[in-house]
Amino acid sequence: MMPRFVVSGTDTGIGKTVFAAAMTGALDGYYWKPVQSGLEDETDSETVARLGGVPRARILPEVYRLATPASPHLSARLAGVAINPDRLVPPVIERPLVIEGAGGLLVPLSDDLVLADIFAHWQIPVILCARTLLGTINHTLLSLEALKHRNIPVFGIVFIGEQNEETQRIIVKMGGVRSLGRLPWLQNVTADGLRQAFRDSFDLASFTQVSA
Repeated sequence: MMPRFVVSGTDTGIGKTVFAAAMTGALDGYYWKPVQSGLEDETDSETVARLGGVPRARILPEVYRLATPASPHLSARLAGVAINPDRLVPPVIERPLVIEGAGGLLVPLSDDLVLADIFAHWQIPVILCARTLLGTINHTLLSLEALKHRNIPVFGIVFIGEQNEETQRIIVKMGGVRSLGRLPWLQNVTADGLRQAFRDSFDLASFTQVSA
């Protein structure tokens, strides 16, 4: 089986889409964003295609494309639709697959369903993206607890931002998780710059092992 990963984050806007773009491109794989909220600006799928150098044919279509840039449960309600978890089924393909969540783990899809519940059903290893800025220790350890509470496999953690050795050390130790590396914050992100940053910051071999 080819490697499959869920890329999630401790919060929204932390750079997980940029990381997902870099990883999808490096693995020469497919990308899937099951639920997209907000269509006015560039979508996450479009960002991954542009920054990851991923051919459009390997950007899988979203199951739900919701216009309002808000929590999926609200965006869906405003669109007059209900998110059906039975439709959120990861495709089976013969290449690596990177799946990106929406915001953090406990983002609601409905009044009684959060993204982590979907991840628990999938049992695909999660890569958790976390900032290195002040406040990230609490957010990251809480996110790891949410994953462990639901018995979701954690592949590792990716730090995004400037080097913060003590913050990174304590999260790895207290969270009982391995660090996959740190992606520096790029002021002007380009496809070439991101590709080089990923090569410099991560060991690609660590992502190519067979996963669930």
